[in-house]
Amino acid sequence: MEMRILILGLDGAGKTTILYRLQVGEVVTTIPTIGFNVETVAYKNLKFQVWDLGGQTSIRPYWRCYYSNTDAVIYVVDSNDRDRMGISKSELVAMLEEEELKKAILVVFANKQDMDQAMTPTEVANSLGLPALKDRKWQIFKTSATKGWWTR
Repeated sequence: MEMRILILGLDGAGKTTILYRLQVGEVVTTIPTIGFNVETVAYKNLKFQVWDLGGQTSIRPYWRCYYSNTDAVIYVVDSNDRDRMGISKSELVAMLEEEELKKAILVVFANKQDMDQAMTPTEVANSLGLPALKDRKWQIFKTSATKGWWTR
């Protein structure tokens, strides 16, 4: 069985690092993604087709071109980027309103948790308005893509 997963979030959140961490199990030096990266990740008897879309302002309007047939969205947030939490929330809200993502599972990665100033996963969830979401299954994980850990 193959699932289609999108990795979305603002530029610099750690999306590409997470993609390659999932695929090859190590930290890969990345550059800002212009366009997208797509990889197949195998886990037990599941196969995931994972799309990592660039997060720069100019690229975000194109995210919707990839929404159809998506099973899950991994939304990556830089937990230290307090100044852009509002932008991150508005992009997330706009995305969740799209008809094609109505059935998609939402997983939020509160990334860069290894840094001293990181907001807690609860603070990130509240900043993004996750507790207010109706009719949407969501889960938040504290992650460090570089250190290689994710926990609930």
